[in-house]
Amino acid sequence: MSLSAIANVFAGNPLNRASDRRGDAAYLARLLEDPQTLALPLWNGQPLIDAAESGMRLAYVSGDLAHEIAGGDERLLFLGLWRETAVFAVDMEGGADPTAGPLNGFGVFKDMRAMGAALSGPEAAIAATAKGVFEWRRRHRFCAACGQPSQVAEGGWKRVCAACNAEHFPRTDPVVIMLPVIGERCLMGRQAIWPKGMWSALAGFLEPGETIEEACARELNEEAGLVARRVHYHSTQPWPFPNSLMIGLIAEIEAGEAHPDQTELEAVRWFTRSEARALLKGEIAGAFCPPPLAIAHQLLKTWAHEDSAT
Repeated sequence: MSLSAIANVFAGNPLNRASDRRGDAAYLARLLEDPQTLALPLWNGQPLIDAAESGMRLAYVSGDLAHEIAGGDERLLFLGLWRETAVFAVDMEGGADPTAGPLNGFGVFKDMRAMGAALSGPEAAIAATAKGVFEWRRRHRFCAACGQPSQVAEGGWKRVCAACNAEHFPRTDPVVIMLPVIGERCLMGRQAIWPKGMWSALAGFLEPGETIEEACARELNEEAGLVARRVHYHSTQPWPFPNSLMIGLIAEIEAGEAHPDQTELEAVRWFTRSEARALLKGEIAGAFCPPPLAIAHQLLKTWAHEDSAT
């Protein structure tokens, strides 16, 4: 059951995470030996895909094969339970494609961004969960307190330092992403590194000691010189590139000129509500917005069609 009216890609993981069982090593070992257990392989952050005639879907291997490929617990992640079936993920790295070796015939590895919208919502969310935790593992192999190597624990959801006993947990970086609006106009920006003609919502990381609304107001002022009057929550989206939580907002702003800061943004552009609808349809020459995969697209879509829904 969805808890939000907005169905963002990578949200809606259907698994029972069974977090209360992660610390039971014997239980997890039994699950890996269960012939019904499934495991999703990821290679360099790319999930294994079964490109069936009926559409794209995740490809799974058995738990014992995943354990064999992983060579131990370090690269395994207990994702949870689908009804009574245990689901794991196995992290694979290196230059050699495993489908040319131990995973030959199981499927093909595909880029997560490309696959996000092609997979069903629940499957995209499962893959995003695995990728997010593995990205954290890749960046936190050493203890942040003393610098010694850390070891995996609790089914991949914790790392423990044997030297100083410090415990480390997966990190999620909160990012505010907002569409500033005033009357019948919204403002979008573009970064120099983006494809030519792409316009998107403004965004920035939440800082310590800030509320979500304060971070939104600060970023709007820093990046475009705008002053926020009121901030409205839209939705959130897990974003496993590498491991952020996008907090979608629509911000009412005060009248004034917008100026790109030339650091984050190279340009800003106003769009009327009708122009926003055209932008979503790809009907503005030389300009386009992010695809439906991105929460920025959903922010624009919500605002662009707001008056027609009232």
